Amino acid sequence: MGRVAIIGGGIAGLTAAYRLLQKGHQVDVFESAPQWGGLVRTFQVGGERIECFYHHIFTTDTAMVSLIRELGLGSRLVWRPSSVGIYSQGRIHPFVTPLDLLRFSPLPPLERIRLGLMGLYLRRKADMGPFMGVTAKEWVSHFAGPRSWQVVWGPLFYGKFGEMGDEVVMAWLWNKIRLRFSSRRLGAWREVLGYLLGSFGLVVDELVARIRALGGQLHAATPAQRVVVEEGRAIALEAKGERWGPFDAIVATVANEAFLRLVPMLPEEYVSLCRGIPYQDALCMVLALRRPVTPYYWLAISDRSFPFLALVEHTNLVSKESYGGLHVLYISNYLSPESPLMSMGEGELWGLYLPYLRRVQPRLDASWVEGRWVFRGRHAQPVFTVANAGRVPPHRTPIPGLYLANMSQIFPEDRGQNYSVRLGETVAALVHEDLAVTTPLARGR
Repeated sequence: MGRVAIIGGGIAGLTAAYRLLQKGHQVDVFESAPQWGGLVRTFQVGGERIECFYHHIFTTDTAMVSLIRELGLGSRLVWRPSSVGIYSQGRIHPFVTPLDLLRFSPLPPLERIRLGLMGLYLRRKADMGPFMGVTAKEWVSHFAGPRSWQVVWGPLFYGKFGEMGDEVVMAWLWNKIRLRFSSRRLGAWREVLGYLLGSFGLVVDELVARIRALGGQLHAATPAQRVVVEEGRAIALEAKGERWGPFDAIVATVANEAFLRLVPMLPEEYVSLCRGIPYQDALCMVLALRRPVTPYYWLAISDRSFPFLALVEHTNLVSKESYGGLHVLYISNYLSPESPLMSMGEGELWGLYLPYLRRVQPRLDASWVEGRWVFRGRHAQPVFTVANAGRVPPHRTPIPGLYLANMSQIFPEDRGQNYSVRLGETVAALVHEDLAVTTPLARGR
């Protein structure tokens, strides 16, 4: 067995460490932040932990569900019917059932029918091949009509992917729609979402505890600065001004940009694959409120004049009693790193958002607000375009002993905890397989 370094203490990194320890390897995990969990980090509202960025899982998220059960947390996993609305043309429209779609007045009647047929068609298509060479904008406009793109999908794509919204490959939307339909188990038209009572931070806590119990070494607030490559092989890390190692394998679970800074000697072909997948950053303002803003869990904003993408009212999925009777609302954004919103303070951001929140809920008053928090996440959303679709960097890099596992490698899936777990398990299996046929370098040093 060998000694393995994991760079990054999010769900992918912790899962990889746990699986490698179970197979008998020695593992060191290096995390730049003082806390574990990455985008699943938590804080408290009303005395209860909750995620800094909204989280839920689908019934199809089998890797995450299996891990939750394995960690002894299955009794805390609850499944609840979701509710969706769209804010368009100055008012909220329910968007849950086929009847809601038929009543969706921002679209002409024929395009409402075409939009519904589009969902049914994509649900039944098992092969993403036909959707690889065309943008979502082109395909939706042709199949469902240009207004369907302009009113429903376009604003959501621009909100999630910024100016790259027109370039996103249709295969991404095909997969998204298939997964959403697959998560409707209470009835043909009602989506069901899962949440871990007490927050998904419990998964992080349990992984950390099990890693320690298995002898793993956890180094928080210890940012990796450079991967040391000698004689063509990755053998050590420089972190916090020290050299750590030797290691038989090094697994990076950081975003591509950070990875390339750690390993500047990678071959150009691999560098090109990494650089070919851009990212959007995440920005979430979380409000603790005395009153609800909407009756929906998820309210998509189909108005490009708004400075945010969606309102996710967590307590329309999980009871407000879990949070001291307060309603919890996430104001969600995905932005380019250069966006001025990414550098705004909490008060400035609140001043920008409030007039638009009042367009959604005219009665909203500052006295409703018990707490406001702002959280930022770098490189949260990879953008898969026609140009880069399917061109993802392999987990095994060209440098022996060095591996990469991050969200740029999950195409055509969207980001999520399930894929973080899957990434961690996949890369751990690869490392174990490779070390089984090589002589561990760290042994005896």
